[in-house]
Amino acid sequence: MKYLHLIWAALFRRKTRTILTLVSIIAAFLLFGLLDAVRVSFAEAGKSANGAERLQTGAKLSFIQPLPKSLQAQIAQVPGVKDVAHANWFGGAYQDPHNQIFTFAVSDNYLDVYPEVQVDPAERKAFDADLNGVLAGEIIVKKYGWKIGDKIPLQSQIFPNKEGNKNWNFDLVGVMKSKDSKQFQSQMIVLHWKNFDETTPYNRGNVGWYISRVNDVNDSDRVAKTIDALSANSDHETKTQTEAAATANWIKQMADVGLIVTSIMGAVFFTLILLTGNTMMQAVRERTSELAVLKTIGFSSHSVLAMVLAESVMLLVLGGVIGLALVSLLGLVLPTMSGGMITRTSVGAGVWALGIGFAVAIGIVVGALPALRAMRLNIVDALAGR
Repeated sequence: MKYLHLIWAALFRRKTRTILTLVSIIAAFLLFGLLDAVRVSFAEAGKSANGAERLQTGAKLSFIQPLPKSLQAQIAQVPGVKDVAHANWFGGAYQDPHNQIFTFAVSDNYLDVYPEVQVDPAERKAFDADLNGVLAGEIIVKKYGWKIGDKIPLQSQIFPNKEGNKNWNFDLVGVMKSKDSKQFQSQMIVLHWKNFDETTPYNRGNVGWYISRVNDVNDSDRVAKTIDALSANSDHETKTQTEAAATANWIKQMADVGLIVTSIMGAVFFTLILLTGNTMMQAVRERTSELAVLKTIGFSSHSVLAMVLAESVMLLVLGGVIGLALVSLLGLVLPTMSGGMITRTSVGAGVWALGIGFAVAIGIVVGALPALRAMRLNIVDALAGR
């Protein structure tokens, strides 16, 4: 560390170039931290203490294949099942097709299997009494400035109404609040399945999936197998999973978040290697005579190698630390900015360790070639400008 001042001076010899390179490194690690937050948020979807008590039963072939409603009574008779609800995908958009809102048509007892979701008793009573009523999550209500009693126009992505168009109108009768603000219900809308089924000509009594609440989480595997055995060898075979597993599979059918994140970061870090590698090559080339002077006054070839390599690593680590620190600050507002979709609010020790590890590794990779050239530098040739 006694040569730290020399390394620091060499690093900022060309301040503009170094600062611009540093900004690029900060941006890369900022993106690394944000993408990791997205990955973790999707991976943790459906994971909660209450979620461990729930099983989701969907069609074995695909989650878009409907199931008969008659299956609900059979599932309810399975030993170990406390309660069963069902839901259908509605896929609503508010005002503009780009304003997508997770909207589901649900059974009357849907909220009973989600004890972590709170609705004012008067609003729950109003919802039960009004087939055209809907409940909206508090995040959505705040986002669009809705109030109880408002008419909410929604455009379904799939289902037309009796008039043959996809424009539906509902009455907002209540707000769903989660004990844990990370819960998905805080950012969705639920409407009555009965109203949905009677209004659209395309459902015809079918159910999208069932949600079962079990008495004992340790008995979940047996209950799941028993539920699937009910429709074995039929035209509507089912696959029953824990809520977390079902959510993960549902996300993967739409997009492999892990693969997307890995691919983006691979491209970002590859570009970063090229950028910082070019910066280090230029920096060493410009200081050829200075490095020759260092060797002349007694610095060994290995000392010169270590100094150039340390310069490269310092540049990457400095940018990495600043980038991850910015992610930690953004983590305070990420849940609000993302509408609750991103729930990761801090950079954990594992992410810090991985990020710093990447910074050190990239620093060594991009600094290796210029450091080796500096080590092998011929003093006479360098001083002669050859």
